[in-house]
Amino acid sequence: MAMKITVTIITLNEAENISKAIESVEWADEILVIDSESTDATRDLAKRQGARVIVNPWPGFSQQKQFAADAASNEWIFSLDADERVSPELKSSIDELRTKDAAQLADGYRVARRAWYMGRWIRGGGWYPDYQLRFFKRQHGHWGDRIIHESVVMDRGSRVETLGGDLLHYSMRDPLHHRRMIDERYAPLGAAQMDRDGKRTSRLQIAFAGPLAFLRSFVVKGGFRDGQAGYTIARLAAHHASRKHSLLYGLQNQDKAKDR
Repeated sequence: MAMKITVTIITLNEAENISKAIESVEWADEILVIDSESTDATRDLAKRQGARVIVNPWPGFSQQKQFAADAASNEWIFSLDADERVSPELKSSIDELRTKDAAQLADGYRVARRAWYMGRWIRGGGWYPDYQLRFFKRQHGHWGDRIIHESVVMDRGSRVETLGGDLLHYSMRDPLHHRRMIDERYAPLGAAQMDRDGKRTSRLQIAFAGPLAFLRSFVVKGGFRDGQAGYTIARLAAHHASRKHSLLYGLQNQDKAKDR
């Protein structure tokens, strides 16, 4: 049986991105957009490009992506974020898979994700290759229950391989947008995830989290290779780490107050 693929995209007010995302996956057998009650033109634009659109109130990242996988018409799922694009090289790798017998296929495939930031493709700072498991048979994988940095969890014994070509990521418009995303989404959700995982912090950790994150990004993970962009990424990584630990400190003190 020929490989049939559904590309799933979750959206909330993604009118700026959705058209280009869909253009990059027009080769799919189905494009399914799960929209979280957008107030802009996201749904209309997606329908105009042939996507099937379902509105589902926001339940969280993992839950919404699992909803999308469950609603897909095909067994093979490629999960794409609205600010991502499938590169021609990655499409070629997928096309090659579609010519193979079912017995030759893995159960899931990782792809390297490359970010565009401050006018250049980022090589260091831990941002590349940033492997993501995005292409999988839905009977062998599901979205794990995480608040942030959600990922596909494959069944025990599943075979996972890596595809050639990059998934192109256009998430941050500029450093100001980057910082706002940290303050409004990544740090609060990261702190909540750490709290749920039972992790704890201290004033000392808050003080050192930022400098250590900067050194890890800029020096250890080679952010210096990206010049000013790499320095900005490292500086904001420091802000993210410090902010996340500060928020976690507040959450754990709330937890202590409840236990009294």
